Amino acid sequence: MKFGVIVFPGSNCDRDIVMATNQVLHQPTRMIWHQETDISDIDVVVIPGGFSYGDYLRCGAIARFAPVMQAVKDHAAAGKYVLGICNGFQVLTEAGLLPGALVRNQGLSFICDRLPLKLERKDLVWTNQYQPQQIVTLPIAHGEGCYYADSETLAELEANDQVVWRYCDAKGNITAESNPNGSVNNIAGICNIKGNVLGMMPHPERAVDLNLGSTDGKTLFSSVISSIMAIA
Repeated sequence: MKFGVIVFPGSNCDRDIVMATNQVLHQPTRMIWHQETDISDIDVVVIPGGFSYGDYLRCGAIARFAPVMQAVKDHAAAGKYVLGICNGFQVLTEAGLLPGALVRNQGLSFICDRLPLKLERKDLVWTNQYQPQQIVTLPIAHGEGCYYADSETLAELEANDQVVWRYCDAKGNITAESNPNGSVNNIAGICNIKGNVLGMMPHPERAVDLNLGSTDGKTLFSSVISSIMAIA
């Protein structure tokens, strides 16, 4: 199998993804420039964190028009896998691949921290190697990470079990105090109805080695690798 990491002008976590998938997990990985239109050799597309096109208009709003994004949409429509992390999550919502939006943090400050998350979906290709409702610790680093959706969209997300990760306290309690940015329902990550597209604000690629302080993020990549290998 093969990972592909989209690189926009302003991406700054692309090499972190490559380190995780290629150096730690030993999977072929290709960096994909934003002007490319052929990603047919890729199994898992990753849209990394950073500030695509400087986020000068709105986070992810310009990146949605990049030539590569039509190929990403086709990739997702074919049932292949797409992961958006931080700015990548913002790009996925702007491109219509995931519902809702990411807006300014409630406290209006950039947050850089390591926080606990509660897993809500263990049955996904992305999460099958975690334990049910496992509590993990992953880094976050964002100024516009507050997930928002209108009441109708939010009700559909909850009814369809599309919430994958929620911010919680160390014991797994979903509280206002454990919500770092004001996201509705403490949402930290969601998937599409099919489950092949995942967006999340926390950074799993920054938690793949004990030298980084945690391996909780490595399990996400291991899950999708084992799932694809099993199908192949």
